[in-house]
Amino acid sequence: MGSRRDYYRDPDAPEPNSLKPGASALVVDGSGRVLMQRRGDSGNWSLPGGIMEVGETLSECAIRETREETGLDIEIAGLLGIYTDPEHVIAYEDGEVRQEFAVVYYGRVTGGQITVSHESTSVKFLSLGELESLPVHPTVRLRLQHHTGFRGTPYLG
Repeated sequence: MGSRRDYYRDPDAPEPNSLKPGASALVVDGSGRVLMQRRGDSGNWSLPGGIMEVGETLSECAIRETREETGLDIEIAGLLGIYTDPEHVIAYEDGEVRQEFAVVYYGRVTGGQITVSHESTSVKFLSLGELESLPVHPTVRLRLQHHTGFRGTPYLG
């Protein structure tokens, strides 16, 4: 897997040359902890998710990526928000510079067991308090804040 660098509200960020729809799942356990994975490429804790493939819906993408990255099977339980901030770009070593395009669904575990994938170094349910002191990208923190303050209306940004 190639390395990546996230730029967020950085005037020195490279110009985006790519836009790909992606989906993530925010999955909460019975204790209110959020399913997170520690990314192998950046070391940051993040929600499971990835890029939509031809032939699948965006919600199917969130389900597939969660299974691939965490070992857990989920069903879609709602929509946290749509995140398309042009000030968040991700540069890859192959020259692709992608503008953020992520839809974050709420997911509910239906089966499976936690397994670490080749994309991550750890997968676990973490409390919001635990996450405060861990490396988490600002855009993921924003999603966690929206989850904490969720009032039934998805974030549209």
